[in-house]
Amino acid sequence: MWNLPVLLGLLFVAVLSVFGEKSTDRSSNRPNIVVIIADDLGWNDVSFHGSLQIPTPNIDALAYSGIILNRHYAPPLCTPSRASLMTGKHPINIGMQHHVIEVDEPWGLGLDQKLMPEYFREAGYTTRLVGKWHLGFFRKAYTPTMRGFDSHYGYIGPYIDYWDHSLQMSNTSTRGLDMRRNLQVDYSARGTYATDLFTREAVRLIHDHNQTDPLFLVVTHLAPHTGNEDDPMQAPEEDVELFSFIKDPKRRVLAAMISKLDDGVGQVVQALKKSGMLNNTVVLFYADNGAPTIGKHSNGGSNFPLKGQKYSPWEGAVRTAAAIWSPLLNNTGRVSNQWIHVSDWLPTLARAAGIEANFSGSEIDGQDQWEALNNPNLTGRTTVMHNIDQFQHYSSYTKNGWKLVNGTSWDGAFDEWMGSLDEEDELSEEEYSVRLISSVVGRLTKVDLEDVARIRRDATVHCPYIPGGTTDCEPQKSPCLFNILEDPCETNNIANQRPDLLKQLGQDVERYRLSAAEPRNQPADPYSDPRYYNRTWTWWQDELDEARDIKFPLAIFIVSITFIAIMLIVVKPILCPSTKRKF
Repeated sequence: MWNLPVLLGLLFVAVLSVFGEKSTDRSSNRPNIVVIIADDLGWNDVSFHGSLQIPTPNIDALAYSGIILNRHYAPPLCTPSRASLMTGKHPINIGMQHHVIEVDEPWGLGLDQKLMPEYFREAGYTTRLVGKWHLGFFRKAYTPTMRGFDSHYGYIGPYIDYWDHSLQMSNTSTRGLDMRRNLQVDYSARGTYATDLFTREAVRLIHDHNQTDPLFLVVTHLAPHTGNEDDPMQAPEEDVELFSFIKDPKRRVLAAMISKLDDGVGQVVQALKKSGMLNNTVVLFYADNGAPTIGKHSNGGSNFPLKGQKYSPWEGAVRTAAAIWSPLLNNTGRVSNQWIHVSDWLPTLARAAGIEANFSGSEIDGQDQWEALNNPNLTGRTTVMHNIDQFQHYSSYTKNGWKLVNGTSWDGAFDEWMGSLDEEDELSEEEYSVRLISSVVGRLTKVDLEDVARIRRDATVHCPYIPGGTTDCEPQKSPCLFNILEDPCETNNIANQRPDLLKQLGQDVERYRLSAAEPRNQPADPYSDPRYYNRTWTWWQDELDEARDIKFPLAIFIVSITFIAIMLIVVKPILCPSTKRKF
């Protein structure tokens, strides 16, 4: 015979059991997701691709113990690349394919698009963004915390000064602060180096994270993008001095900028370890596009031996440094040559997290690559649309290893092999090994130097032709065709030898072009100028609307008072003439 206390006790245990299962299901069964993005980092600016001029020991150790993604592709510019990551869609299908959002332009990633943090938040994740946004802020509705992120600390425009966090457009004399914690301007961070600032915030978020829910953290660094044009290359002097062996002063500062980024990666991984989260985490690191070796916002980065640079149709623009690490992955410690596009990360990471959603789209939109990452024998993606830019009049497209380039950008200014490095400006293999083993991630992952030597060989691109030695490709006159599998440096145009392939790929590109969305770009708005908003960059169209809402009633009041005054002064004497009083 059960008595009431016993029944209540059993009921209490059952309730605890149910809620305990739910908590476990939300935290331990769903992995934490950490995405770290470098801005304008060159293919040859990480040492796991073979160069020892700029050592990146933490990033390298993560890559060696994970999977180096040697055919990781992204759009050739910041905004399109980030839009593709967030939506899982190709930029040409959402109108984000042309250029970047300049800070004074009133447009952004369409509000009709569901973004990556929204999917993860619906699945019970805590969603955090640290660093760069650059997907629109002319209205508050376009900003990170309005689009799925529980918090954002960083800047909302394209770049900032590393120290005072201001942004000055080249076509305006006004300099405005661009640093926010969620929707509030942060004045207190001035004087702190941006890379350190974002690393510190990411580490804090990890340490303070309530592990009842899994964490979705995106860290989008400023580094090694340049700052404002009056002082583009910035790094602490003590870090620059560590690279005194590099002769080129610009590359010397770039090395310090990348070194600070590498330190930040190490601190994030260490924080995950200390918080007991690392064993159930997926860490993805990649560059948003290739480095700009020359031209506007040039940071002296190197994509060599790949051809071209940022904002071009060539491999140096779209084939980016990338690696993924997780205890949940099989067959790690290797180089993957499977084709991956940045749009793939939404369905792929969602699959890793057990999130079921409909990500269907065209064959150039994001594809789930989780199984392919775990099984190198799977084919995965075979088609990569690099870009169709109707304003720059070029297209760049790869299918089954054959690449078509039709037209080019900036009148061919970037149609060269740039950024070759002097081997005398490099560390020795012994010095590199010491830095690798003693790095934070090197110690945590216990890298094996024999494996490292093998993996670095596999990750290094070798070209059978002499870069710069061919002149048979003139894409402004006629389309060029390359076998990227055999000729990754695009030195041998075989368009005349394979007219059948040229025609087939051209037909594919035309089909994509006809179905592409209209670019969302808008001309600059002079009312965006931060001088109107306490010298800060802000959602100016909302501010203008609020000002109009205030001014309209005030205007009515002023008009009303004026009308009454006119009536009293002018009209009343006419309608009501005064009469003299008689005594």
